[in-house]
Amino acid sequence: MRRHPAVQVLGRAGMVCYGLVHVLLAALTAQVVLGDTGERTDQKGAVGSLAETPFGPVLLWVLAIGLFAFAVWQLTMAVSGYGWVTKKRKRIFRRCGSVGRAITGTAIGIAAIGYATGSSQSSSTEQSQTWTARLLALPFGQVLVGLVALFVLGLGVAVARKGVKKSFEDDLNMSELPAATRLWVERLGRIGWIGKGASYVLIGVLVGLAAINADPQESGGMDKALHTLAAQPYGVVVLAVIAIGFLGFGVYCFAAAKAHRG
Repeated sequence: MRRHPAVQVLGRAGMVCYGLVHVLLAALTAQVVLGDTGERTDQKGAVGSLAETPFGPVLLWVLAIGLFAFAVWQLTMAVSGYGWVTKKRKRIFRRCGSVGRAITGTAIGIAAIGYATGSSQSSSTEQSQTWTARLLALPFGQVLVGLVALFVLGLGVAVARKGVKKSFEDDLNMSELPAATRLWVERLGRIGWIGKGASYVLIGVLVGLAAINADPQESGGMDKALHTLAAQPYGVVVLAVIAIGFLGFGVYCFAAAKAHRG
């Protein structure tokens, strides 16, 4: 199924949609850098920005279909993909990453349908605070939230490390790309993976603070993480770097839509 032409075409089209979400997220993050704190700077907020365009509902439905196709493609990759990765441990990590991307793509796709139909959507921060409160209410709740924080921090480091070591290139058949673009794909890919990893680390820090202080209000998703960073000394500079990272990751997704080893 993974190599079926229809799955490949729909999956790669979905990768473009996934990249578009990150380009929109970069634009929203840039608005925070410029002092606009009213926008939701998370993936759902990025999707919601399309609702404000003249063809918003149509674009949202197209985006949702693309993201669902991307999720199916990632699930097939998780089941039987990455055969070119020789080390079993690395292959398992990549397949786990595909599962995570499938879940993310599905969640954003559902949010897109919600915006298209006019239903309200909770932000990543609201969802994070709700789940943090539920965990804190359990026996050893602070420990559980602390473990979640460590997991998110570890995920952020792993994602950033993929950019530092350029291991994302192993998933691409660079010969499929025009020679003039390969260097830019490498550079933007590194920036994108590192920036995306940094955003996860910020979320992990917020969740960790919630665990230490037993206060779910200190938790938050990407939206709160980026706005909190903007309020810190030199935070705007770091935020600008993360915005460039989101943009780089979006462009990387466009290249991966063409050259990903499927």
